[in-house]
Amino acid sequence: MLLKNKRILIMGIRNKWSIAWGVALKAAENGAELIFTYQGEENKEKIESLLSELSYKKAYTCDASNDEDLKRVLTEIKSEYGKLDGIVHCIAHANTEDLRNDFIYTSKEGFAHANDVSAYSFVAVSRIAKEIDILNEDASLVSLTYHGSTKVLPGYNVMGVAKAALECSVRYLADNLGPDGIRVNAISAGPIKTLSAKGIKDFGTILDVVEEKAPLRRNVTQEEVGDTVIFMLSNMSRAVTGQILYADSGYNIMGL
Repeated sequence: MLLKNKRILIMGIRNKWSIAWGVALKAAENGAELIFTYQGEENKEKIESLLSELSYKKAYTCDASNDEDLKRVLTEIKSEYGKLDGIVHCIAHANTEDLRNDFIYTSKEGFAHANDVSAYSFVAVSRIAKEIDILNEDASLVSLTYHGSTKVLPGYNVMGVAKAALECSVRYLADNLGPDGIRVNAISAGPIKTLSAKGIKDFGTILDVVEEKAPLRRNVTQEEVGDTVIFMLSNMSRAVTGQILYADSGYNIMGL
């Protein structure tokens, strides 16, 4: 078990179709002690019901766009559990109208919102975690990104810009936290039918193209992405930091 005796915080759990849930399943399978955060007190009952399937009932509500709330949650977690061996950042959001319309019509507020929640929140989590000394020396921080950060994908729009900012942030954070022995990476997952993906116009077409063009001729599952995240959290990847690792059936290498 790759994560035995490791304490992992998964931020942004939503439902059983999310990548975060795939990560949770694989982390539990690999022996991790898991802690969760979720958005919105109104989702408390739903989240606790979901996590009961893993026998983990403790989860903290957290507004990732609010630095004070992030600090409150991380401080509470440290007080109750002690230091962490890993944090998985599964947090992203863009306004629906900014995904449905052409990118050129992205509002200033929508641009700021997508980047704040999807990219800056990872920077804030990393900084606060360092400031309150919640990370063990060999801790691993992992975020989730997507190929729309480097290529134009219809309907991904401002989220592509936010993911590009996230990926660049991964590199700078890796440099800043490396002297402390802390690794920072991101997983670029292939398209998966998550609740968030429903907001992307013609998402089904993206799935069809990947199945047709990717070297493995299939889409990926949330569990497969979870396996990749587990590798990045484990000591097996202890020499890897500042990287964007693709788990997308190889689609990103194709030119056409």
